[in-house]
Amino acid sequence: MRRVLTTIATVLCASLVQADEVNIYSAREENLIKPILDIYSRETGVTVNLVTGGADELIQRLSLEGANSPADLLLTVDVGRLYRAKEAGVLQSVQSPLLDAEVPANYRDSEGYWYALSLRSRVIVYDKERVNPADLSTYADLADPKWRGKICVRSSSNIYNQSMVASMVSRNGVAQTEEWAEGLVANFARSPQGGDREQISAIAAGQCQVALVNTYYLAGLLSSSNPADRANGEAVAVFWPDQNSNGAHINISGAAVTKAAKNKDAAVKLMEYLVGDEAQHWYAETNNEFPVRDDVQSSELLKSWGEFKADDIALDQLGIHNAEAVRLMDRAGWK
Repeated sequence: MRRVLTTIATVLCASLVQADEVNIYSAREENLIKPILDIYSRETGVTVNLVTGGADELIQRLSLEGANSPADLLLTVDVGRLYRAKEAGVLQSVQSPLLDAEVPANYRDSEGYWYALSLRSRVIVYDKERVNPADLSTYADLADPKWRGKICVRSSSNIYNQSMVASMVSRNGVAQTEEWAEGLVANFARSPQGGDREQISAIAAGQCQVALVNTYYLAGLLSSSNPADRANGEAVAVFWPDQNSNGAHINISGAAVTKAAKNKDAAVKLMEYLVGDEAQHWYAETNNEFPVRDDVQSSELLKSWGEFKADDIALDQLGIHNAEAVRLMDRAGWK
């Protein structure tokens, strides 16, 4: 069934005429999405117009523009932002048998408002020289006093951290998660600062021994043409947490059709293309993100980190519990 649907999508894409276009608001960096959109345009004749900006900025822009918005499609990272867009009323539900077949149920909105295009995991990275991986186990264990003064992590204002904590709230409740956050904060080696790459660099510089980062940031350092970046990446190793329980935390990049879409059918066809064979291989090989489909191989670099169990929580829970997560992080002193 899956391959039949993919074939249907290919035929539909090939049948589009030059007059079709899709206008995209994208919170993804241009170099992380434009190349595959250019390939799509060449193959189909569909004009793809791309506007990039911050995720929250684009969601606000959609709200302000209302029915006059030129955007047909919103592309962004982290399900928390897709949930915000849905709650803001700037998205519309779509019906696509192909998207429903290719994207696992826990990686899409239950009402069809958004779909994952690629996956990433927020994992533990550790100093290969100073940390014995046998001492690592779970996210919860990072609150243990044995890690006092050894952990680096970015700010609580970061959506990736908020979503990870929201998943814990969904699993364990507010009280238990807040107790964990207090223990984690007590173990910080420094005040939260910088992005995920900076956490890895801090380990390489000896400022801390363990950090929480998204996998593709480490892949980016290891694939960099800059020797200093590669050296920082090579100083750490990946540890997959919670492999004997819920599994490693997963988040997504995703797409949603805007409520104001003037080219809805063309927008849905582009979403279908982005979960098809060509685009999924591109996400894996070029962006070092995990494919949303389990029948598409990850890049060799990601495979080198080993097989892992992924948390199968329904990702809409990350949006539902975001506000609770932010409040408890504030109370725990996670700045």
